Amino acid sequence: MIQRKQTLWLLLAALFSAGVFYFDLYRYTGGAIKVYDHYPSLLIALVMTILPLIDIFMFRNRKRQSGVAFGGIIADIGFISVVLMREGNLSKLTPPPVGGTYWIGAVLPVISIIFLILAISGMRKDEKLVRSADRLR
Repeated sequence: MIQRKQTLWLLLAALFSAGVFYFDLYRYTGGAIKVYDHYPSLLIALVMTILPLIDIFMFRNRKRQSGVAFGGIIADIGFISVVLMREGNLSKLTPPPVGGTYWIGAVLPVISIIFLILAISGMRKDEKLVRSADRLR
C-alpha cells in the first residue's frame, strides 16, 4: 500500500539522491567536481534518483519492490565509486590541485542508502505480516 512507512523512506531516498544535481561533489583549488561534468556520473545519478520513485508504485509485488530497492543501493554505491575515481584522477591535472574537500553532494548518496535499507526493512515486515495473516485463514 502506498501509505506505508517504506513509501516515506523511498521518497526521502529519491530526494536525497536528487540533491547530487544541486550540490558539488568535490571542491578543490581552481574548480569543483559536479554531476553535469561527467556523462557516466549523470546517468548513474538519474538511475539512483528514478529507481526509488518507480519503486513506490510497485507495492503489489513486494519481492520485486525489494529487488528494485536493492538495485537503487547498487546504483548509489556505483555513484560513490565513480566520484571517488574522479577525485583520484585529479592528481593527473597539470598543475595538480593542492588540497580539496568532499562537499555535500558526496554525502547525499550515503544517506540515500540508509533510507533504502530502512525501506527494504519495512517491505520485509509487510511480507511477514501478510504471511502470518494467510496462516490464520
